[in-house]
Amino acid sequence: MTGSLLSVEDLRVQFKVGPHLYRAVDGINFSVERGRTLGVVGESGCGKSVTSLAIMRLVPQPPGLYAGGRIMFDGSDLLSTPDRQMRKLRGGRIGMIFQEPMTSLNPVYTCGEQIVESLRIHSNLSAQKARARAIELLDLVRLPSPSKRVDDYPHQLSGGQRQRVMIALALANDPDLLIADEPTTALDVTIQAQILDLMRDLQERTGTAILLITHDLGVVAETCDDVVVMYAGGVVEQARTADLFADPQHPYTIGLMAAVPRIDVEADRLATIEGSVPAPWTQLPGCRFASRCPLADEKCRSEPPPLHEISKAHAVACWKAPIEKVLK
Repeated sequence: MTGSLLSVEDLRVQFKVGPHLYRAVDGINFSVERGRTLGVVGESGCGKSVTSLAIMRLVPQPPGLYAGGRIMFDGSDLLSTPDRQMRKLRGGRIGMIFQEPMTSLNPVYTCGEQIVESLRIHSNLSAQKARARAIELLDLVRLPSPSKRVDDYPHQLSGGQRQRVMIALALANDPDLLIADEPTTALDVTIQAQILDLMRDLQERTGTAILLITHDLGVVAETCDDVVVMYAGGVVEQARTADLFADPQHPYTIGLMAAVPRIDVEADRLATIEGSVPAPWTQLPGCRFASRCPLADEKCRSEPPPLHEISKAHAVACWKAPIEKVLK
């Protein structure tokens, strides 16, 4: 993609778990363009969060291992970046909203102290100016009474308010890239909508690129410009969001779409994808989805399909693609 700020190339992240080698991320490729939002979607355990942690170089070693690939950020490979420089990038040019704000925020420091600390590490602001900037940031993310909330501890805030503090913390130093790992998980629907609106508004103001990790196709449709679908540690489909929803091409993506409840279709029960995800330590000879795919044949079970373009900016890892709509 042109104008890529972040490019993940053949990334492989593994974990040694007892006698098994767990291939959490197994040779994925995608790019995030400047000023755009890329959604990474898939079920729990597919490797989404490990991908985000790998980009931030936060995978614990051991038991984790960067087994191959590159993570290019603005021309530099993050996997070979010195630790000192990487610490400057985290919270500086790359911000991250972690999945659970209650465990990501330090419970023994006030929300303001945590934002002030990030500001002072990455800039030359005095303590007084950093505090004033922290209040501005809390106001920017629409936290009520920011001058009062700046002195509150995380446990004094609701889940939605803590998520706003996390966003303020992630945006404190005007990052070029914002990684949001399930930013609306465990929030009620109205608060989810407010958080997504806030992220869109902030992107329009600042031009920040966003990598949005989610399992919610509704969030992807509403928020993302481009989307990557992951399954069992690999990318099975990637496209512009409108193209993916208009014409999904991988059987797994088609199954995910069919499982979404629709108010215009009556059904006794929700559609499901038969079977289960293969064990993460299993080295499959063919397509990772073959055991659950209604279209799979011997070639699918014996040869792994490459991710190939079937139309402009729409790629799929499936020997059967393009799939006719009559089969969906």
